Amino acid sequence: MNLYTAIIIFFSGLILQGCSSLYNDDANYAGHYKVGKPYKINQVRYYPEAVKTYQETGLASWYGPRFHGNLTANGETFNQRRLTAAHNTLPLPSLVRVTNLTNNKSVIVRVNDRGPFAKNKRGRIIDLSEKAAEVLDMKTKGVARVKVELLPGATAKLHKKLNMLQSPYNLN
Repeated sequence: MNLYTAIIIFFSGLILQGCSSLYNDDANYAGHYKVGKPYKINQVRYYPEAVKTYQETGLASWYGPRFHGNLTANGETFNQRRLTAAHNTLPLPSLVRVTNLTNNKSVIVRVNDRGPFAKNKRGRIIDLSEKAAEVLDMKTKGVARVKVELLPGATAKLHKKLNMLQSPYNLN
């Protein structure tokens, strides 16, 4: 095997490993599609809606052990070791790319819960699972400045794979 072939095999493996980490739990997916009605928490009103584009910069925090095993807003059992997140208004589930603006590391997570709802929220726009916080290298610090981008094409493929017919993202 020559060096070129070895490099191709190596990078192909990395790409496949990255893809499997996104969708490795689809077979066990127990959640449902949900946008939800407007709601109020800690005197703040939120308006969930199905959007075609979304990009926001702000702070990410993470949540884990205290919520592990609890039901998420769309009926999934929260697993702190999966690449998931909580967002106040995006449809559930949605796939988003989260980029840590301090170190440029990024991860794609499935939004399956509502939050963050910390009383001292101060610019927090997303709560990440413990696993996602580790990938972004922000677990120890607890918060990081991030950019969150909705991935409508990937979300459409996920919804189609999960047979979520009511999804506005489904490709025909």
